[in-house]
Formats: sequence, structure tokens, C-alpha cells
Amino acid sequence: QVQLVESGGGLAQPGGSLTLSCSSSGFTLNYYNVGWFRQVPGKEREGVSCISSRDGSTTYYADSVKGRFTIARDNAKNTVYLQMNSLKPEDTAVYYCAALSRATNYWGQGTQVTVSS
Repeated sequence: QVQLVESGGGLAQPGGSLTLSCSSSGFTLNYYNVGWFRQVPGKEREGVSCISSRDGSTTYYADSVKGRFTIARDNAKNTVYLQMNSLKPEDTAVYYCAALSRATNYWGQGTQVTVSS
């Protein structure tokens, strides 16, 4: 069964950190670009960060998270991580990961991140 699963969400205080994980089953994540997106109710889903396939040599960050978030991949574990530091209340959202290719895109079900004191 093809599946993409996010984990690691939860409640964090402003200034705190969380690490999200995105793992695949039924397909090899290494061959896909992987993106992290987030969505707040009533707003469009926005791109947060992306990492290129295989060696992950190319990364992208939205201006709103640049310098605070870091994306990385561990191909041995078929997993992509999003390290989120210096969290702000405006980072509160459901975070989704997506495995992206020209032929097929897979999306996870999302994980809630809430930043609040």
C-alpha cells in the first residue's frame, strides 16, 4: 500500500522547537522531491520548504521560515525531516508533506502544529 505519513506535530511554546518527519511506505521516497506545506483553516495551502530528490542538494524555504526551519533527508530511513526552531504563533497550522515527481504526487494526511504559550 502506497502511503506517506507525517509525524512529530504537537504543541510548542513560542521560541520552541519541533521536528516533523515524513516517511513513505510502498514506494521509495529517495526518488522524489519532497515538499512541506501548511494550511490554516480558511486560507490556501502554502509551501514551506522543499528538498530535491536523491542527494537533497537543492533546498527551498519560504521567506517566512528562512533561517528558522531546516529540511533534510535520510535516504537510509526513507524519511524527510523538517526541523522547526524559534517557532512563532503564526507557524500554527496543519503541516503536510508531499512526494513530488513529474509522473505522480503523493500527499500525507497532515500533522497539527500549534504554537502557543
